[in-house]
Amino acid sequence: MDATSEYIKKDQQNNDAALESEWLNGLIGSMIDGVLAIDAQGSIVLYNGAALNLLDKNGNLTGKKIGNIVELYDKDNNPIDVHKMIQETKIPATNRDYLLHYGDGSKANLYISIAPVHLGYGSKGDLGYVLLMRDITREKSLEEERDEFISVVSHELRTPIAITEGNISNAQFIANKSGDIEAIKKALSDAYGQVLFLSGLVNDLSTLSRAERGVLQISVDEIHPDKLVHELADGYKAQAMAKGLELKTHIDSELKILHSSNLYLREILHNFITNAIKYTEKGSVVIAAQPIEDGVQFSVSDTGIGMSRSDQQKIFTKFFRSEDYRTRANNGTGLGLYITQKLASLIRAEIVSTSELNHGSTFTLIVPNLPSEA
Repeated sequence: MDATSEYIKKDQQNNDAALESEWLNGLIGSMIDGVLAIDAQGSIVLYNGAALNLLDKNGNLTGKKIGNIVELYDKDNNPIDVHKMIQETKIPATNRDYLLHYGDGSKANLYISIAPVHLGYGSKGDLGYVLLMRDITREKSLEEERDEFISVVSHELRTPIAITEGNISNAQFIANKSGDIEAIKKALSDAYGQVLFLSGLVNDLSTLSRAERGVLQISVDEIHPDKLVHELADGYKAQAMAKGLELKTHIDSELKILHSSNLYLREILHNFITNAIKYTEKGSVVIAAQPIEDGVQFSVSDTGIGMSRSDQQKIFTKFFRSEDYRTRANNGTGLGLYITQKLASLIRAEIVSTSELNHGSTFTLIVPNLPSEA
């Protein structure tokens, strides 16, 4: 082969390599997952825009050490030597349990796929590695939420079912042995109370499911706030008296008709009053209503156990239940206030809570008038 032919051949090979490189860069650049190509020394030789966004980096990464760019931790929050981890990878491997730390202290759950490759064209390229990275923080959150949901619901179902089964079995035993009517009534009454709790749990789960899927509908009604407060107070009077509590109402005489969802407003206030009575051992519960500009402000105050500052920041979180032993002594799923917050947002209302540990709590609901087409 003469020199001219050799030159033409090499020129064609260079053109082919350039086209292949351009095609490869375009392909990597279009990927939604972050891509980093690393040489054997741990230096970055290729990356895409998605990697820059995921790593929260600006500027050119070429030539920079991977260990200085990616601050990686394992699922137990122990730091990982990224370069060493990559070098020890002999076959393609994936992991979904990495944590990426950012400079501002925030974290992201990371899926990483590592594959040893030749960083060149053909088998004669230098040995290196390609990292495929994906932010799976939301997926992890949903998985944890699902696991927590299953754990909480199974626990909350197990206890009342066991108590109900025990009481009914006890009632059957008494009926067969002694026929003590009062003892049978007591056992059936306890079982009935647990069935009511189960019914409430199922209702909560049903409402939660509809709220999460955004299928709850709003019907705007004409509501007389004074009448609503009186009806609520009458409905809970017996429950409050049974605990030796005084149930009071404070109703402003200037109240006007409110246009909102009667169903959701009642459900929100029911939740506030139920919690107030449940977590108050002595003193009083006050239901109040007063007019505000284009709406009504409702509040439920109690002299109960109150909440710590840390608990107050979490009370509207799904499944949250305080570690306070007095709270744990009462049945609950940790869904009530979460659902209440969802319903409040549907009627464009705002919830404000104030509390002091051992001195009671106040939940205030600021409800605006809704247009009829809401």
